[in-house]
Amino acid sequence: MKEFSAGISYHDWEVQQLKKDRELAIECLNLALESLADPEQRGGSLLMLRALAEAYGGLGAIARQAAISRESLYRSLSPKGNPTFKTLTTIVNAMGLRLSVVEKKSATKKRTRSKTTRKAA
Repeated sequence: MKEFSAGISYHDWEVQQLKKDRELAIECLNLALESLADPEQRGGSLLMLRALAEAYGGLGAIARQAAISRESLYRSLSPKGNPTFKTLTTIVNAMGLRLSVVEKKSATKKRTRSKTTRKAA
C-alpha cells in the first residue's frame, strides 16, 4: 500500500496564493465586500477577509496596525462576525489597500435606458 505524505491545508494554500498574487487578493477583497450584504454569504466573506489579513501581515500585525485588539479582529472576521464599517476600512488600510465606491453596472444600464426613453418622448 502506498503512503501519501500530508500536504498543506486548503486554508494555508489559499493564504499562500493571496500572498503571491496581489491582483487575486484585490479581486477576492472586492467580491468579499460585495457579498457582505447577503446574510447567506456573509460568513464566507468574513472568512475571506480573515485569509486576506493573514496573507498581508498576519492577524496580530493587522490588529496592531489597525489599532484594534487581536481578539476583536478574530471576532469581527469570524463567520458570525459583524464588523463595523470603521473596522473594515481600518483592516483594509492596514493591508495596504483602500476601499472605493463604484456605480453598480445594472444601475448604469437602467439610467441609460431612461435617458433614451425621455429623448424619444
